[in-house]
Amino acid sequence: MKPVIALVGRPNVGKSTLFNRLTKTRDAIVADYAGLTRDRHYGNAKHGKNEFIVVDTGGFEPDAIDGIYKEMAKQTRQAVAEADVVLFVVDARGGVSAQDHEIAKYLRRLGKSAFVVANKSEGLTDGVHFSEFFELGLGAVIPISAAHGQGIKPLIDQVLAPLAVAMEATEEETAPGTIKLAVAGRPNVGKSTLINTWLGEERLVAFDLPGTTRDAIAVPFERGGQKFELIDTAGLRRKGKVFEAIEKFSVVKTLQAIESANVVLLLIDAIQGVTDQDAHIAGYILESGRAVVVAVNKWDAVDEYQRELVKRSLETRLGFLKFAALHLISATKRQGLGPVWDSIAQAHRSANRKMPTPVLTRLLLEAVQFQTPKKTGMYRPKLRYAHQGGMNPPIIIIHGNSLEHVTDAYKRFLEGRFRKEFDLVGTPLLIQMKSSANPYSDKE
Repeated sequence: MKPVIALVGRPNVGKSTLFNRLTKTRDAIVADYAGLTRDRHYGNAKHGKNEFIVVDTGGFEPDAIDGIYKEMAKQTRQAVAEADVVLFVVDARGGVSAQDHEIAKYLRRLGKSAFVVANKSEGLTDGVHFSEFFELGLGAVIPISAAHGQGIKPLIDQVLAPLAVAMEATEEETAPGTIKLAVAGRPNVGKSTLINTWLGEERLVAFDLPGTTRDAIAVPFERGGQKFELIDTAGLRRKGKVFEAIEKFSVVKTLQAIESANVVLLLIDAIQGVTDQDAHIAGYILESGRAVVVAVNKWDAVDEYQRELVKRSLETRLGFLKFAALHLISATKRQGLGPVWDSIAQAHRSANRKMPTPVLTRLLLEAVQFQTPKKTGMYRPKLRYAHQGGMNPPIIIIHGNSLEHVTDAYKRFLEGRFRKEFDLVGTPLLIQMKSSANPYSDKE
């Protein structure tokens, strides 16, 4: 599981600037539904070979008793609870405030691993400027400038060092041939009902696998000779508590489950249709390169008019998942569940498909002969040969000249031909262009 780092602090100390600096993007998954405000953002970050999840929060007032500040404090407390490490961001130029003391008191009481990060410290080289932050009682103060990128690398090195050891120590090996399956979706779409139905139908003994710091549960089971490991995102309870449906939603848990899975089953609620949150989760699955199957639950509970609306919203809002198999199911009535398993197995096979270089090159040349890439100015791309660059998801690397001028439309054309030849269903397919170096570019 990816470690989670939460950014907390009073308003206007630069938390969002640091978030954007760490994630190298302004795009973030936003938990946008009842009970969560837009002030809590989730994003992926990478530092060297280490990947982690960053949580940005709103201004934190631990003792807020009403209004928007109470809701913001609630969301920040949830982010702190989910995090492995907390970065307590303070204003190096503004000094320590009473609110900073309240936040520090809250973090000390929790006993959570925390670092004091003095932002806006550009030009402040004298340690005297940071001495007052030691009175917060959280250890050393790390000066940075999120806006200018100063001190970011040493900060993350220091934060990730103990986490890397802990993650390696808790990493569990999965048995060979086992498919890791995550069931993802919004609260109350029927994830727990579906999982309980599967377990009941197959009469499997489920048990907890240790190795995660939070309450994520892996449920091993077998169907038709194929071993699966179900990565819980629905808040399943332990054996003995009868897997009661407890839709305790955690954005972090869902993101980590998607990252850990081989295949993701994206569950949609037919009654509510496709929402913004469904699209956010689907986008994260695609960004992670995971194989995916889409299932619309509660199909038995909607009339023909609502069914048409759902089908249209699937085409418009989830059009970027056209490569995924779609199933219309009812978890409570156990309708349409068999074909879902077939699609999960097919998506896993597609994600790990081996594509021989001679076949890829032949398909490429046939595609070029059928439709030549569009000329851009003086340049017409010349596609020469292709080979596989990776699996899960499959990556095809195409070599040639002036390939930077290949349009996105032509890449989609090539993708369609590759998918048809290798029967790639349920997995993203990445096509990378690699132009040959000009041997005369350095000569006058």
